[in-house]
Amino acid sequence: EVQMVESGGGSVQAGGSLRVSCSVAGYTYSDYYLMAWFRQAPGKEREGLASIDTGLGNLHYADSVKGRFTISLDTAKNTLYLQMNSLKPEDTAMYFCAATQTPVFEGLGLYSYNYQYWGQGTQVTVSS
Repeated sequence: EVQMVESGGGSVQAGGSLRVSCSVAGYTYSDYYLMAWFRQAPGKEREGLASIDTGLGNLHYADSVKGRFTISLDTAKNTLYLQMNSLKPEDTAMYFCAATQTPVFEGLGLYSYNYQYWGQGTQVTVSS
């Protein structure tokens, strides 16, 4: 059984930084084609933020977080990270990690329908 558990969320002031983690159990990172981070704020659709190709290492970012957020994968720990810098109040949301074992066309890694496995989420709150 696949388990993906996020941690590291919390409250921070605007301009601050946080790193959220996603620990994966049941499979190793190499069992997945893509891994990614999404977020969802109340009343809004789930938004793809960043994805990583576990084989080639290709990274993709949404324009809303490009230059501020960094996705990374620690293969030894089977853990996915999202380093978030220069946080803004509009970054406030529940953050989810996701993974897929199905190949995804280039450029479509930030669409939630491509992912079969999800964590339960971790809350990030940014105050002004």
